[in-house]
Amino acid sequence: MQRRHILAVLAAASVAPGMSFAQDKPLRIVVPFPPGGATDIAGRALQEPLQRLLGQPVVIENRAGAGGSIGMAEIARAPGDGLTFGVATLSTHGVNPAVYAKLPYDPIKDFVGVTEIVKAPGVLVVNPQVLPVKDFAELVAYLKANPGKISYATPGNGTIGHMWGELFKSSTGTAMVHIPYRGAGPAINDVLGGQVPVYFDQVASSLPHVKAGKLKALAVSWPERLDVLPDVPTYAELGYKQANEPSWFGLVAPAATPAAAVLRVQQAVATALKEPAVRDRLAGQGLYASGTSPADFSKQIVREIDKMKKVAAYAKIKIE
Repeated sequence: MQRRHILAVLAAASVAPGMSFAQDKPLRIVVPFPPGGATDIAGRALQEPLQRLLGQPVVIENRAGAGGSIGMAEIARAPGDGLTFGVATLSTHGVNPAVYAKLPYDPIKDFVGVTEIVKAPGVLVVNPQVLPVKDFAELVAYLKANPGKISYATPGNGTIGHMWGELFKSSTGTAMVHIPYRGAGPAINDVLGGQVPVYFDQVASSLPHVKAGKLKALAVSWPERLDVLPDVPTYAELGYKQANEPSWFGLVAPAATPAAAVLRVQQAVATALKEPAVRDRLAGQGLYASGTSPADFSKQIVREIDKMKKVAAYAKIKIE
């Protein structure tokens, strides 16, 4: 019965008056961070399967800046015609509302949740050529011996990397200088170049550099050790459970987007995420497929905002 209902909704959506689902018009997915980061990787992993499943072109557009706020504001202003979607993250729909005094978008009123795409573990990495510490304990000891002399990079002010960095400092009683960048790509380039020795990142974007020996991973935020980094302990193992929460990425649409258009894309994403090739591609990058319902994802966003407000207060993060 549920399957017949979904098929009926999708059929009605394809012919509903005033709803533009023409297959010759591209579906636009806005990624609010630069190319090369974990958010971009997750979005692009869906491009080919969505084109195939929906029978229309899918275009990925990067609109970076201000911790994802620029891209999110663009999605919020887009017409609700079922052709524009965006990759929301724990940063844009959890951290930003918790730490920024003002945002150019309302994470609840301006959007409708479509689906969670993936869970995304975090990782603490160092450039071993600049900071030759062999493990987490050595890093903490070095920072305590050199308070305020070491800097750490993140994809930007108010990003989950920023929250992870401040939680690390608060939890370990250490002091570092925060260097925010305009996304994961620029940040990791400077870490690789040795300008900044410590980085709080998503596993997806740091993993290739860890495997190549250019970066050293010291801890991950995940319930258990990751298959892609089996020798790296979790924060919980190290005694810091409060830093063990992973991030996530999902799809949102402008608030005026009809429910049938949302369901159409959500069903396509859920189908794509069940394909072994897609799941394996994501898992190989340290991203773990999800595929929740629109209702569940919308509720998740509300919960995450509340949780991140508590974390921001704990870490004393507020950005004017």
